[in-house]
Amino acid sequence: MNTSPKNEPGRVLVIGRSPSVLLAAVDILRAKGYSADATNRFDKVLDDYDAADIDIVVFGGMVPADAKGHLREAVSARNPDVTFIQGLAGIAGLIAAQVQAATSAGTPESGRAAYDAAQRSVRLTLDDSATVAVEAWWGTSFVPPEPKSASELVFHGRLDAGTHTIPLPDHVPPVASFAAVTIGSSVQVFTVGPMPDAVTRLAPASAADDRLPQVGRVTTGSDDR
Repeated sequence: MNTSPKNEPGRVLVIGRSPSVLLAAVDILRAKGYSADATNRFDKVLDDYDAADIDIVVFGGMVPADAKGHLREAVSARNPDVTFIQGLAGIAGLIAAQVQAATSAGTPESGRAAYDAAQRSVRLTLDDSATVAVEAWWGTSFVPPEPKSASELVFHGRLDAGTHTIPLPDHVPPVASFAAVTIGSSVQVFTVGPMPDAVTRLAPASAADDRLPQVGRVTTGSDDR
């Protein structure tokens, strides 16, 4: 799934908590042709980055609610066209797929995809022959600050016009699992199984909430390229 952005954004900024996830997400996005950076210094975002040059902001689930609200307002004031994405999970490949989905939203499609939860399968309706990829991710450990995950390329190949069903493997769990479908250059992301309540309840409401363990600081920049 190495889809390049249709119109490369000026910058993608991933704001999250886990150092390993942030750095991996930046590596994946840059390999796909994006100008991408990441930080977990919530109070220094506006000092470390030019908000006017940020086209896409991805928020991780452990960004304090008050910091997220402040940054949404401040970045929007300097760049009204910015796109905000709420990350679905601390999984680097999934974060990159969400960015691809946002930047390919206006791409002419040769088909449509939908997730059938009852059948645990992806249903494709292709208007023309197209190259299709289906990738799945799922969490394997939720211990902060470094969650772990697994992934699998479920399908990759060219399909003829018509309707196709691609089942997800049985080992993709019914919680903390996600899938991305690429049709040509268009990407769609689906939640297969939601994050456990025990994990979502860890999200801090404010920067003063110190329930989560301390993490190493991450602030990437142009010198990292």
